[in-house]
Amino acid sequence: MKRKTAIVMGASSGLGEGVSRRLAQRGWRVGIAARRGERLDAIKRNFPDGVIETEVIDVNSATAEKQLNHLVDKLGGVNLYFHASGIGWQNEGLDPDKELATVKTNALGFTRMVTAAFNRMARDGGGHIAVISSVAGTKGLGLAPSYSATKAFNSTYIQALEQLSYMRRLGITFTDVRPGFVSTPLLQGADYPMLMSVDYACDRIVRAVLSHRYVAIIDWRYRLLVALWRRIPRWLWRRFPLGRK
Repeated sequence: MKRKTAIVMGASSGLGEGVSRRLAQRGWRVGIAARRGERLDAIKRNFPDGVIETEVIDVNSATAEKQLNHLVDKLGGVNLYFHASGIGWQNEGLDPDKELATVKTNALGFTRMVTAAFNRMARDGGGHIAVISSVAGTKGLGLAPSYSATKAFNSTYIQALEQLSYMRRLGITFTDVRPGFVSTPLLQGADYPMLMSVDYACDRIVRAVLSHRYVAIIDWRYRLLVALWRRIPRWLWRRFPLGRK
């Protein structure tokens, strides 16, 4: 039986690295991609030859689609494309450089890579695309405006691609992974509720992706929290000091 293959974009640290390691440990061949080649090489050295393939890819580069297809070719095809590449800051001062950089990576770079994966799978006979969005896409967060907006974009975009796949009978399925607040540099210095460790989140993300869940809010506490957030009216939400000490 042919080994399953996955590509993880944004695999050099955090959730991307954690998901890459877990897939490799489960017997998948994994292509890992990010800007930091030295980090990718360090991950590869922890596994036997042939388990991990690497490719240095900047999602904002004009050559990124070509490089992704090169990585697919190295694997001999791809069953799962997992997009974990993203940036963000708390930006209460609304520094425009931070806002625009977030949009560039989380919206434009995201679109570049997800469409490349979609088109490759359409050509090759189907596959599964999973992306890290966030519960932050549920409502606009005042401390991270472009981050929460781009995460909403991520969710809506793959919803549209799911419909497109169905219309064209392509056999491409999707998972929208919406973590709660994970202990990453983005959240340092703020009082966010129910911070999760990276390991805790990755265990649950991998289970959700391999189960082909369409929307996976990580974890049950955040499913309850998001259900509450959705019911908060705008007049009250704007008075809600989420994440501010």
